[in-house]
Amino acid sequence: MRKRGSSMADVARLAGVSGQTVSRVANDRPNVDAATRDRVLAAMREVGYRPNSAARALRNGQFHNIGVIVFELSSFGNTRTFNAVSQAATVAGYAINLIPLLDADQGKVTGAFTRLQEQAVDGIIILIEAHQLDEAEIHLPAGLPVVVVDSSAHYDYPIVDTDQAQGARLATEHLLDLGHQTVWHLGGPPTSFAATRRRRSWEETLVSRGCPVPPVLVGDWSAASGYDVGRQLAADPAVTAVFAANDEMALGLLRALHEQHRDIPGDVSVVGFDDQESAAQFWPPLTTIRQSFADVGRQAVDALIAELASREHHHQPVSVPTELVIRSSTAPPRVGR
Repeated sequence: MRKRGSSMADVARLAGVSGQTVSRVANDRPNVDAATRDRVLAAMREVGYRPNSAARALRNGQFHNIGVIVFELSSFGNTRTFNAVSQAATVAGYAINLIPLLDADQGKVTGAFTRLQEQAVDGIIILIEAHQLDEAEIHLPAGLPVVVVDSSAHYDYPIVDTDQAQGARLATEHLLDLGHQTVWHLGGPPTSFAATRRRRSWEETLVSRGCPVPPVLVGDWSAASGYDVGRQLAADPAVTAVFAANDEMALGLLRALHEQHRDIPGDVSVVGFDDQESAAQFWPPLTTIRQSFADVGRQAVDALIAELASREHHHQPVSVPTELVIRSSTAPPRVGR
C-alpha cells in the first residue's frame, strides 16, 4: 500500500469499513464504536493517510488558530506577554499567527484584521500597549472574537491587564512605610498606558498619605534613558527614594547614583517594576514589583476560548494582581534626613 497520497478509500479497504465510517473517524464524530475506531486509526497509520484538517476546519467553522496583533514586540512587557500567550495557546491546542505593527493607526489595524481573516484564525488577541488604541478614530473591525491585553481601550471586548495601579501603590507605600518623606518617580513614556496608570497611582498614593508630589522625570523604558534622567535625581541631595516605572530604567538609575557616590540604599532607596530575571542580579539586588506575564497570557487565551465556545460577548475586564518583591535596594532613610 502506498505511503504517499493515500486516500480515504485506501483506509476503508484495509480496515474493512465504509468510506462514511472512515469520514466519521477522521472528523472525530462520536457515532463509531471503539473497536472500529481503533481499526480505522490503525489503517490510517499503516497507509500513511492524514485527514485534511483545513477541509475539516471549514466544515466545523474552527481552525484552532489564534491571531495576535502586537505593537512594539521589542519591548520587555510585550515580548513576555506574547511568549505567555503562545505557551497558553499551545497548551490549549491552538497555533499562533503573529502580525507585528509599527504604527497603531486605523489603516494598520484594519489591514492586520484582514490578513488574519485570510489566514483563517478563530479569534484575535491584541497586544498594543499604547494610547493610540484608545483614540476615537480607531475601530476594531467586526466578525471575529477579540481580546485586548494591556490597553486603556474601552471596547466591547474582554480586556486582560496587570493591575498597574496596585503595583505602583505597593511600590510607593513600601518606600513611605520605610520612613521616606516622599517618593520621586522615574516614569515611562507618555504614550504608554501602563506608564500612565503607574504614574497616576504613584501620585494618588502620595496625595492620600499627605506627602509632597515631586515633578515626574520621564524616560523611554530603556536603561540608557534611566541613566540620563537618573543623573538629575542623583545630583539632588533631597532625593532619598525613587520608584522607577520599570526595571530597565531602574538599572540606569542605579548606575547614575553609583557615579554620584550616592549609597544605595543608605542615601537613596530604589524600587523598580516588572521583576525581570536579572533584577536579583543588579547591584544592589533590586526591590521591584512582580507582574505575572504567564497569568496575563493564560487568562487572555482563556477569555478568547470562552468567547469561541459561547459565541457570546463577555467583556468583564480581568485584572491580574502584582506582588512586591523586597531585596536590598530599599531601606529606611538615614537618621537625621
